[in-house]
Amino acid sequence: MLGIPVSSADREAKRIMNEDAALRAGIIAKFGPEAYNAETGLLDRPWMAAKVFSDPARLEILNSLVHPATIRNGEQWMRSMTGHAPYAIREAALIFETTSAGHLDFIIGVYAPLSLRIHRTMERDSLSREDVIQRMRYQIDEEIKMQLCDAVIHNDGQQAVLPQVLALHERLLKLS
Repeated sequence: MLGIPVSSADREAKRIMNEDAALRAGIIAKFGPEAYNAETGLLDRPWMAAKVFSDPARLEILNSLVHPATIRNGEQWMRSMTGHAPYAIREAALIFETTSAGHLDFIIGVYAPLSLRIHRTMERDSLSREDVIQRMRYQIDEEIKMQLCDAVIHNDGQQAVLPQVLALHERLLKLS
Protein backbone atom coordinates (compact mmCIF):
# COMPACT_ATOMS: atom_id res chain seq x y z
CA MET A 1 0.00 0.00 0.00
CA LEU A 2 1.28 3.47 -0.90
CA GLY A 3 4.42 1.84 -2.30
CA ILE A 4 5.57 0.80 1.17
CA PRO A 5 6.87 -2.77 1.51
CA VAL A 6 5.08 -4.85 4.15
CA SER A 7 6.12 -8.21 5.57
CA SER A 8 3.99 -10.40 7.82
CA ALA A 9 5.82 -12.13 10.68
CA ASP A 10 3.02 -14.70 10.98
CA ARG A 11 3.15 -15.61 7.30
CA GLU A 12 6.95 -15.75 7.39
CA ALA A 13 6.94 -17.91 10.53
CA LYS A 14 4.62 -20.39 8.82
CA ARG A 15 6.93 -20.46 5.80
CA ILE A 16 10.21 -20.86 7.67
CA MET A 17 8.83 -23.61 9.93
CA ASN A 18 8.62 -25.62 6.73
CA GLU A 19 11.70 -24.32 4.88
CA ASP A 20 14.36 -23.56 7.50
CA ALA A 21 16.25 -26.84 8.04
CA ALA A 22 17.63 -25.92 11.47
CA LEU A 23 14.23 -24.76 12.74
CA ARG A 24 12.56 -27.86 11.35
CA ALA A 25 15.14 -30.09 13.06
CA GLY A 26 14.56 -28.25 16.35
CA ILE A 27 10.80 -28.70 16.12
CA ILE A 28 11.19 -32.41 15.38
CA ALA A 29 13.69 -32.80 18.24
CA LYS A 30 11.27 -31.21 20.73
CA PHE A 31 7.92 -32.47 19.42
CA GLY A 32 8.73 -35.58 17.42
CA PRO A 33 8.35 -36.42 13.73
CA GLU A 34 4.55 -36.22 14.10
CA ALA A 35 4.94 -32.44 14.01
CA TYR A 36 5.27 -32.73 10.23
CA ASN A 37 2.80 -34.43 7.91
CA ALA A 38 4.40 -37.60 6.53
CA GLU A 39 2.73 -37.18 3.12
CA THR A 40 3.26 -33.47 2.48
CA GLY A 41 6.34 -32.88 4.62
CA LEU A 42 4.72 -29.69 5.92
CA LEU A 43 4.14 -28.71 9.53
CA ASP A 44 0.96 -30.32 10.81
CA ARG A 45 -0.50 -27.08 12.14
CA PRO A 46 -3.68 -28.55 13.69
CA TRP A 47 -1.63 -31.24 15.47
CA MET A 48 0.87 -28.67 16.72
CA ALA A 49 -1.88 -26.25 17.83
CA ALA A 50 -3.53 -29.02 19.84
CA LYS A 51 -0.22 -29.74 21.57
CA VAL A 52 0.93 -26.20 22.37
CA PHE A 53 -2.27 -24.30 23.10
CA SER A 54 -3.24 -26.81 25.77
CA ASP A 55 0.18 -26.77 27.46
CA PRO A 56 1.95 -23.48 28.27
CA ALA A 57 5.32 -25.23 28.67
CA ARG A 58 5.10 -26.68 25.16
CA LEU A 59 4.02 -23.32 23.76
CA GLU A 60 7.08 -21.76 25.39
CA ILE A 61 9.31 -24.40 23.78
CA LEU A 62 7.81 -23.79 20.35
CA ASN A 63 8.09 -20.02 20.76
CA SER A 64 11.73 -20.36 21.85
CA LEU A 65 12.44 -22.06 18.53
CA VAL A 66 10.22 -20.07 16.17
CA HIS A 67 10.51 -16.50 17.48
CA PRO A 68 14.30 -16.14 17.12
CA ALA A 69 14.20 -17.58 13.60
CA THR A 70 11.31 -15.28 12.64
CA ILE A 71 13.03 -12.23 14.12
CA ARG A 72 16.25 -13.05 12.21
CA ASN A 73 14.22 -13.43 9.04
CA GLY A 74 12.52 -10.07 9.67
CA GLU A 75 15.83 -8.33 10.29
CA GLN A 76 17.23 -9.73 7.03
CA TRP A 77 14.12 -8.58 5.18
CA MET A 78 14.36 -5.08 6.68
CA ARG A 79 18.03 -4.82 5.63
CA SER A 80 17.07 -5.90 2.11
CA MET A 81 14.51 -3.07 1.97
CA THR A 82 17.08 -0.35 2.75
CA GLY A 83 17.11 2.15 -0.07
CA HIS A 84 14.00 0.73 -1.75
CA ALA A 85 11.40 2.79 0.11
CA PRO A 86 11.33 5.60 2.68
CA TYR A 87 10.31 3.04 5.31
CA ALA A 88 9.14 -0.58 5.56
CA ILE A 89 6.56 -2.25 7.77
CA ARG A 90 6.92 -5.54 9.65
CA GLU A 91 3.49 -6.74 10.77
CA ALA A 92 3.64 -8.91 13.89
CA ALA A 93 0.83 -9.79 16.26
CA LEU A 94 3.18 -10.78 19.09
CA ILE A 95 5.38 -7.70 18.90
CA PHE A 96 5.67 -7.25 22.68
CA GLU A 97 5.52 -10.95 23.60
CA THR A 98 8.81 -11.48 21.74
CA THR A 99 11.93 -9.38 21.50
CA SER A 100 10.71 -7.95 18.17
CA ALA A 101 9.85 -4.52 19.57
CA GLY A 102 13.46 -3.84 20.44
CA HIS A 103 14.47 -4.15 16.79
CA LEU A 104 12.02 -1.55 15.48
CA ASP A 105 12.14 2.23 15.21
CA PHE A 106 8.40 2.91 15.36
CA ILE A 107 5.54 0.67 16.49
CA ILE A 108 2.00 0.99 15.16
CA GLY A 109 -0.84 -0.73 16.94
CA VAL A 110 -4.11 -1.60 15.28
CA TYR A 111 -6.93 -1.54 17.80
CA ALA A 112 -10.29 -3.29 17.65
CA PRO A 113 -12.61 -4.23 20.53
CA LEU A 114 -12.23 -7.75 21.92
CA SER A 115 -15.51 -9.06 20.48
CA LEU A 116 -14.56 -7.85 17.01
CA ARG A 117 -11.04 -9.32 17.27
CA ILE A 118 -12.49 -12.67 18.29
CA HIS A 119 -15.01 -12.62 15.44
CA ARG A 120 -12.39 -11.63 12.84
CA THR A 121 -9.98 -14.33 14.02
CA MET A 122 -12.71 -16.98 13.96
CA GLU A 123 -13.54 -15.99 10.38
CA ARG A 124 -9.94 -15.70 9.19
CA ASP A 125 -8.62 -18.91 10.74
CA SER A 126 -11.80 -21.04 10.86
CA LEU A 127 -11.44 -21.43 14.62
CA SER A 128 -14.03 -21.79 17.32
CA ARG A 129 -14.61 -18.94 19.76
CA GLU A 130 -13.08 -21.08 22.52
CA ASP A 131 -9.94 -21.73 20.46
CA VAL A 132 -9.48 -18.02 19.78
CA ILE A 133 -9.95 -17.10 23.43
CA GLN A 134 -7.53 -19.84 24.49
CA ARG A 135 -4.86 -18.45 22.15
CA MET A 136 -5.48 -14.86 23.24
CA ARG A 137 -4.68 -15.84 26.84
CA TYR A 138 -1.02 -15.97 25.80
CA GLN A 139 -1.03 -12.42 24.44
CA ILE A 140 -0.42 -9.17 26.26
CA ASP A 141 -3.58 -7.26 27.20
CA GLU A 142 -4.73 -5.19 24.23
CA GLU A 143 -5.08 -1.96 26.24
CA ILE A 144 -1.53 -2.28 27.54
CA LYS A 145 -0.26 -3.12 24.05
CA MET A 146 -1.79 0.02 22.58
CA GLN A 147 -0.20 2.16 25.31
CA LEU A 148 3.21 0.77 24.32
CA CYS A 149 2.77 1.76 20.67
CA ASP A 150 4.05 4.96 19.07
CA ALA A 151 0.80 5.30 17.08
CA VAL A 152 -2.56 3.51 17.01
CA ILE A 153 -4.95 2.93 14.12
CA HIS A 154 -8.54 2.25 15.19
CA ASN A 155 -10.04 -0.56 13.13
CA ASP A 156 -13.27 -0.86 15.08
CA GLY A 157 -15.82 -0.50 12.28
CA GLN A 158 -16.73 2.97 13.60
CA GLN A 159 -13.82 5.03 12.31
CA ALA A 160 -12.59 5.14 8.73
CA VAL A 161 -9.22 3.41 8.54
CA LEU A 162 -7.89 4.96 5.31
CA PRO A 163 -7.64 8.56 6.63
CA GLN A 164 -5.79 7.26 9.68
CA VAL A 165 -3.37 5.31 7.47
CA LEU A 166 -2.75 8.30 5.19
CA ALA A 167 -2.07 10.61 8.15
CA LEU A 168 0.32 8.09 9.64
CA HIS A 169 2.02 7.61 6.27
CA GLU A 170 2.66 11.38 6.09
CA ARG A 171 4.04 11.33 9.62
CA LEU A 172 6.39 8.44 8.80
CA LEU A 173 7.56 10.12 5.59
CA LYS A 174 8.60 13.13 7.68
CA LEU A 175 10.46 10.91 10.12
CA SER A 176 12.32 8.95 7.44
